[in-house]
Amino acid sequence: MLFWLNILAIRQQSVEEIVREHWQTYGRNYYSRHDYEEVDAEGANSLVEQLRSQIPNLKGKRFGKYEVEYSDDFSYTDPVDGSISQKQGIHIGFTDGSRIVFRLSGTGTHGATLRVYLESYEPDTAKQNLDPQQALADLITIADEIAQIRTFIGREQPTVIT
Repeated sequence: MLFWLNILAIRQQSVEEIVREHWQTYGRNYYSRHDYEEVDAEGANSLVEQLRSQIPNLKGKRFGKYEVEYSDDFSYTDPVDGSISQKQGIHIGFTDGSRIVFRLSGTGTHGATLRVYLESYEPDTAKQNLDPQQALADLITIADEIAQIRTFIGREQPTVIT
């Protein structure tokens, strides 16, 4: 906190001005998470299994201007005890660095929660002031197309968008 206060005092700029200047120099990363809460667990599990079955065939596939560079089912190795947690999320990475991650969580009070993480880098300063949902619109459409969210869980929109 003191670090940022010092930067603000020295630069005599608002946080917004500093951030926008940073984006002009280094580009902007757009990020959003779409949560589909309290969905039918059976439908959500079917969605994830269907996604897993696509992993070997996605590389090189085109979705509009996006081409899949890799896809995998993420596993995590605990650095302390060496245990491995399998099936932690399905990554789909594109050649431009954008990515979509699907993660199923059973931590809700009813049913399951499907979380869809969307991320894209924007170097063009003319496109750095968009609402993240607008900037990520193509990836949102691709996520639904690949995962068939509407078909498997029957939702038109996420419950929560962050």
